[in-house]
Amino acid sequence: MSDPTNSDVPDFENRDPNSPGFWDERFGQHFTPWDQAGVPEMFETFVASRTVQNVLIPGCGSAYEALYLAERGWPVRAIDFSAGAVEAARAQLGAHAGVVEEADFFAYTPPFSADWVYERAFLCALPKNRWQDYADRMAALLTPGALLAGFFFFGSTPKGPPFGIERSELDALLAPHFELIEEREVSNSIPVFAGRERWLTWRRI
Repeated sequence: MSDPTNSDVPDFENRDPNSPGFWDERFGQHFTPWDQAGVPEMFETFVASRTVQNVLIPGCGSAYEALYLAERGWPVRAIDFSAGAVEAARAQLGAHAGVVEEADFFAYTPPFSADWVYERAFLCALPKNRWQDYADRMAALLTPGALLAGFFFFGSTPKGPPFGIERSELDALLAPHFELIEEREVSNSIPVFAGRERWLTWRRI
């Protein structure tokens, strides 16, 4: 995510978020301001409202949510194209480290038919020129009735990541293949997302 303007920010060489090296540097230097260091309450609430499903988590980072699901017996695959992120995730997943894979979402096929793709700071990590690819891949991965649900970061940003998306842009991206069935306000965001994210549940049509 974008670097706060203070003296504590490391001097990064890689400035291209399309490159795994961008994220490897940040994980390597433990600069992860997007990391909640835990499971969001709204995620727990959503899980509690559903029966066990196959879940895919793209751009998983440290993958706290993957551990939460795995410990409860949910089939889950968490992927990230950053080796640094995968290393961090596997370290904290312990006995469940096998659910994490180093992979490129846009070329990845999960080992199951996903019932739910969990969105958490993945779309906003992608530059705008990858947004249509995101929508297309989500539509290809999910069968009718399956869900794309999680946190979406709104409002334009001069630079990123995070790359904010306008609500009208998100609707235009997803509406051809998804219908919005739930929307909730988010009141306990971490600072980098505060006041600009909402929980949305989209169903594949």
